Amino acid sequence: MKNVLRNGLIFTMLSLAVVSCRDTDDKTDDLDDESAIRKEMNLDADDKVKVNNEGDKVKIKTDDKKIKIEVNEDGSVEKKIKIDN
Repeated sequence: MKNVLRNGLIFTMLSLAVVSCRDTDDKTDDLDDESAIRKEMNLDADDKVKVNNEGDKVKIKTDDKKIKIEVNEDGSVEKKIKIDN
């Protein structure tokens, strides 16, 4: 009887250890580039976002402005904002 209780206790402790080590954080990396940009910049659904395949150029067009973000070959980030009046 002692052996059964001891093995049950060991099994329970191992089960708790495995369950407590699970990664339960929400994964935001599952979003595609456009959805991540929309969420981060709080853009409306009618705003246009274009991301090229490499991810080094982003174009955002809202009702009143156009934003271009580019990563140059040397790694610097260039931002251009054009406001329509």
